[in-house]
Amino acid sequence: MDPELLPKVDAALALLQRVTTEHRPAAFASSLGAEDMVLTDMIARHRFGIDIFTLDTGRLHGDTLQLVNVIERRYGRTVELVKPDPAAVDEYVARHGRDAFYTGVELRKRCCEIRKVEPLRRALAGRKAWITGLRRSQSTVRAEVAVKEFDLGHGMAKFNPLAEWSEEDVWSYIRFFEVPYNALHDQGYRSIGCAPCTRPVVAGEDARAGRWWWEADRGTGAATECGIHIGPDGKISREKETVA
Repeated sequence: MDPELLPKVDAALALLQRVTTEHRPAAFASSLGAEDMVLTDMIARHRFGIDIFTLDTGRLHGDTLQLVNVIERRYGRTVELVKPDPAAVDEYVARHGRDAFYTGVELRKRCCEIRKVEPLRRALAGRKAWITGLRRSQSTVRAEVAVKEFDLGHGMAKFNPLAEWSEEDVWSYIRFFEVPYNALHDQGYRSIGCAPCTRPVVAGEDARAGRWWWEADRGTGAATECGIHIGPDGKISREKETVA
């Protein structure tokens, strides 16, 4: 491992230990991407008392879902699958069509609300804190993400242990500890969400440029967030460094 990464690893582990002891019950919301596999490895290997869940939207890649079984075999940790309300999904599909998100921004946001935002609210109910794999260098929207925040939308502490990590740091950790990762990363995917809403990126693009790319192509703006990290003010940044 790159010696310069060691202090970042130590800081992330110390933060996860702090969450375990001071903010229980806490949960890690994993997208099963590279960053989240790093955090899964840390949580599982060091036996931190933090639950792990993923939002099974019903539209994930098969390669993504396969990681759930890989994690359970490798680490002996259960990954809870949180699914959308079937009635809400059925209503959306009946009224607009299964892939209506391609036709307009509002329908895309509504799909994200049903399949991700509302399930996340349920998954975090009763928790005191949640953990994510957000990094500042993932996109310009995430450039000011703090390691410790207070999530006004969910009314709880939010921790982003890898906020200061680079993409190179993430892969250095994965290689050193032989962490399993999503096979789609080897196909040019740097950020992985729902299958119809994610594509590989090319050199020079933000890591999240492959998300909802058609909106940028149509001149409606580049969408890089589904809404689960957006606060009541419409911004991704929350009250920074205010978590006790």
